[in-house]
Amino acid sequence: MASFHVETSGLAESRAALKVKVRAVNAATRTATRQAKNHLDREVKNTLRRRSHRRGTPTPSPAGEPPAKISGNLARTVRSRGPRMLRRGVWEAEIGPTAVYSRIQELGGHTGRGHRTHLPPRPYMKPTTRAQLARLHEFYRRAWREAIAA
Repeated sequence: MASFHVETSGLAESRAALKVKVRAVNAATRTATRQAKNHLDREVKNTLRRRSHRRGTPTPSPAGEPPAKISGNLARTVRSRGPRMLRRGVWEAEIGPTAVYSRIQELGGHTGRGHRTHLPPRPYMKPTTRAQLARLHEFYRRAWREAIAA
């Protein structure tokens, strides 16, 4: 039977160094989440300001495209919160409008007196988020790269 002996040195220092990196990556994730949230907040508002028309005139926005601005209220009600840590390494931020009609604009549906009017979907949140995914990912890649390299 063969035997061998292994001696480790510097294990405590290695653990301490890893803990420092874990804290740095967690802080970087918070920073990236805030940057992504702020960026997406601006982009959703920009999407909602692309087209406009006067009150009482037909919307120039085709079904399936973001709603055209009348008063700007929908864009003004876009709010964002966070980031907040759900658990170590997991951060959350929220972005969305608070206007009572925001959901029906995004998803479409029946509205009006007796729900007799059908409003086609005019999505703005999902397409804007999808279009910005590469940019949002870049916030995280850059933050993590800097945290690990430090």
